[in-house]
Amino acid sequence: MRSPAQRALLATLAVALVAAAAAAWWTADRWLPQAGPWTEQAWKKITRPGPDSLPPGPQRAAPARTATAGASQPVAPQPRKCVKDGRTSYTDQPCPPGSQEQVVDGAVTSLPR
Repeated sequence: MRSPAQRALLATLAVALVAAAAAAWWTADRWLPQAGPWTEQAWKKITRPGPDSLPPGPQRAAPARTATAGASQPVAPQPRKCVKDGRTSYTDQPCPPGSQEQVVDGAVTSLPR
């Protein structure tokens, strides 16, 4: 059983937490537009960590998969993300001249030709 002072402190903390949540909900239209991009970026970093989240030291690229003798399927080409004039395209060929190749983040879904 808790002492009266402990119960009073816990009750005060609970009331303060409820008041803070209500104030955040009431004023969400003011702060949510500024916090939205940050929360999206934080969520992306949490769910899909990139090379910057690796421990310090020499970072090596993943070895390319090669077909072995007697393999049942040919190796699929690696996808490429090409950005040119703000437009993004994905291909399995080298990027066209004048475009910038970037790292493909997330899952890639390929469709049959």
